[in-house]
Amino acid sequence: MRLLPIFLLVVATTLIRLGFAATTGLGVDESYMVTAGRLFSLGYFDHPPASWWLSWGAAHLLGTETPVAVRLPFILLFAVSQILMWRIGCLVADRRAGLWAAIALNLSPVFGVTTGSWVLPDGPLDAALLGAVLCLLHALSSGDQGLRSWSGAGLCAGLALFSKYTAVLPIGGALLYLLTHRRDRRWLARPGPYIAVALASAVFAPVPVWNALHGWASFTFQGDRAAGLRFRPLMPLTTLAGEALFVLPWIWLPMMLLFIRGFRRDAPWQHRLLVWLAAPPIVCFALISAWSSQRILFHWAAPGYLMLFPLLGEAIGGWLDRVWVRALIAGTTALVLVALVVISAQIQFDWLGGSLTEVMRKDPTDQALDWTSLRDDLRARGLLPPGTVAAALNWRDAGKIGYALGPGTTMLCLSQDSRQFGFAYPPRAFAGQEVLLLALEPAEQVSQEAKRWFHGVQVLPNATIRDGRRVLRTVTVLQGEGFHPGR
Repeated sequence: MRLLPIFLLVVATTLIRLGFAATTGLGVDESYMVTAGRLFSLGYFDHPPASWWLSWGAAHLLGTETPVAVRLPFILLFAVSQILMWRIGCLVADRRAGLWAAIALNLSPVFGVTTGSWVLPDGPLDAALLGAVLCLLHALSSGDQGLRSWSGAGLCAGLALFSKYTAVLPIGGALLYLLTHRRDRRWLARPGPYIAVALASAVFAPVPVWNALHGWASFTFQGDRAAGLRFRPLMPLTTLAGEALFVLPWIWLPMMLLFIRGFRRDAPWQHRLLVWLAAPPIVCFALISAWSSQRILFHWAAPGYLMLFPLLGEAIGGWLDRVWVRALIAGTTALVLVALVVISAQIQFDWLGGSLTEVMRKDPTDQALDWTSLRDDLRARGLLPPGTVAAALNWRDAGKIGYALGPGTTMLCLSQDSRQFGFAYPPRAFAGQEVLLLALEPAEQVSQEAKRWFHGVQVLPNATIRDGRRVLRTVTVLQGEGFHPGR
């Protein structure tokens, strides 16, 4: 009976995510990962392989690329993350703290919605990080060498690095904890931490090998995001505010108070460990935003906030006698569920029609809708015979269009910023072939751009991306002849 609450929570939330995944199309990043990841590789341009392999494996195992199929591994991993979060909360405080930590994790949109169900590196990252934290708690609690727990921490840390490069920040936080905490500094003179580092390095090893063979492309791309020459002293506040919105402000604020409190000398060692794990992602991305020329995405710091949920769960357990706390939890639950239903209903029935354009710069419906109407239109016109090579002018459109056209069509990206498309389907390998060029830009602009790539271009009638009968986007269609990628 003691396991029943967490069991029911995991089952119920997993079923909700399966329903959400089945009724919404893949987003831009998801479509890109599935399309560009159709060709299996030991390394990838944007991120380490874990998430790419998961979506590729699911598509091949289940024989389909439907959204619910490629999202399934990520939904199941979030179920594992909930169990790990619950267990960490139990070790830090008690079972009630663990349960509320898992509940709060579900209610925070950046975790419960995006990480919990989308094809993104964050799903395997969070599960691996939580596994590493659980093993680390056991290792630091052991009176002997604790080599089994240290090994588990190293393997999970390696899997986290194999998922996303930002895993290095909470891993670095573990080192900072060992250096600053008198109770556990003794571990630095024992073999456990070094075994963990060796195992983590071994798991991560294919990533630097792939980078070395491909001009350090992935490392350079991610490293450039911290580069810049301008100074914006107020930008860290904007970054923290954006992160608060992603987490939910009424979850973020008590988290940050608990984060600060965790550094006190009289704080339990488990609390101090968690806040040291949380500090590098939260602090580093806020500081980098002060000078970086790149836009700092608010979800990048999510691994830091992930570490604070056990502390929040413990606090919620002590606040449940307050009416406003119970009302806030109930209201947040209703808000998240209503949001999921509204989004799913819009994608399935287009019940809002074009009214979203009245309150937003553009209708986001097409971003959460699979562009299968484009595939149907082109097939009906005989433009998608077996072996078709298609192309788009940027990686975002290439992802959405390539996913809609299906694995039977090879998708090229004719852009200097082609990302993984440039490695999976290098344009030079298709020199001289006919290519179906599909673009969301006007025909005049696309025709001018096409002259760089083809000896001749035939402008065909436009195609459309539709939600039912409503036209969301118009697609310029050109048949390019004599493809010459070298120019």
